[in-house]
Amino acid sequence: MAGATLKKNLRTGRSVWADSPGLGVPVRSLERAISVDVAIIGAGISGAFMARELSRDHSVAVLDRRPPLMGSTVASTAMLQWEIDLPLTALGEKIGPVDAARAYRRSRSAVDDLKQIVARERIPCGLKDKASLYLAGNDYGHRALEAEADARAALGLESRYVGPAALRDTWGMERTGAILSEGSASADPARLAAGLLRRAIADGAKVYSPLEVLDVLSDPDGVTVTTDAGLSVRARKVIFCCGYEFPRGVPTPGAKVISTWALASKPRAKCPAWLRDTLVWEASDPYLYFRMASDGRLIIGGEDEADPLAHDDPAKLKRKCETIAGKLKALLPEVAFEVDYSWAGAFGESATGLPSIGPVEGMDHAWAVMGFGGNGITYSVIASQVVAAEVRGESDPDAGLYRR
Repeated sequence: MAGATLKKNLRTGRSVWADSPGLGVPVRSLERAISVDVAIIGAGISGAFMARELSRDHSVAVLDRRPPLMGSTVASTAMLQWEIDLPLTALGEKIGPVDAARAYRRSRSAVDDLKQIVARERIPCGLKDKASLYLAGNDYGHRALEAEADARAALGLESRYVGPAALRDTWGMERTGAILSEGSASADPARLAAGLLRRAIADGAKVYSPLEVLDVLSDPDGVTVTTDAGLSVRARKVIFCCGYEFPRGVPTPGAKVISTWALASKPRAKCPAWLRDTLVWEASDPYLYFRMASDGRLIIGGEDEADPLAHDDPAKLKRKCETIAGKLKALLPEVAFEVDYSWAGAFGESATGLPSIGPVEGMDHAWAVMGFGGNGITYSVIASQVVAAEVRGESDPDAGLYRR
């Protein structure tokens, strides 16, 4: 029987995070019908932030067809950036400069909020503050990046343009220019999600897995979630946090699922010292991005394709990772590493680079969170704030940004 969300193979290969320590999350089997304030469908990073935010003052049930973390979350490369895939100047052309400024400022504050959550909850996930270096490429050249840096700086965002000579002398890379921004971070996404879920459980939330949600039926008083266990979950509110497995019947205008590839080196790869503190990505299509993990592994990804099923091909995984490794070697010839893990996965894009966060049309008491673009974890923080406010009968001033 078809479930309430589209079922997809979200990744192939083996992610480096799948072998992280400390991924245990206590799960339950649904042995009787239950009633809660909030049912969250999805036990990945978005569901984890949502459960942590709501479990302090609501009864919460988290439901997932997979073990916790084992959908798109474990395939993330966890470059925790406030910079949006679409530059501020380009986003302003699509949604207007005022809303573009709001979106960038909210993204910036969300990264700070994420850091504060990890510190306050004492979640061991290798979180580290990082600068971000955005290299000129075939999508945006040095003139566009110079204008972009000025636009960001005018909003008080910590960005400055770096010319080719400084880029060569300081970072050893040959490009026509770049933007250096402060305030980003990196982490182990699986350990982060696991830690958030454990904190939510400590506050009374319960995680049911594996459990297939078959249907969600709303009525004036709430929702009834039917499951393959033959038992139902009654909730006052339901929140779909299903990543790229979109809820059936929920429109996703301007959004599409594509394929992406990534690899991790063995620990202690030979890299320049500055890379320990800097995320690197480029304004190209297809693009390259890379960072170092806390154990000295290189995490490298890119080579996206529009085909949503291309990541299923094991032979393509090998070819793509060879291409990615070759691109990094050409950019930083002194880097030396041996590939230890390689994986591919589904990845979402939107026309604006912004996520979809809001009520489900035609279904009362229901919200859907669909984070599109490279800021998925940052957007998970924002989603938990926006939806939690509405569940509490309040409103978030930026909610309208994510309902286009």
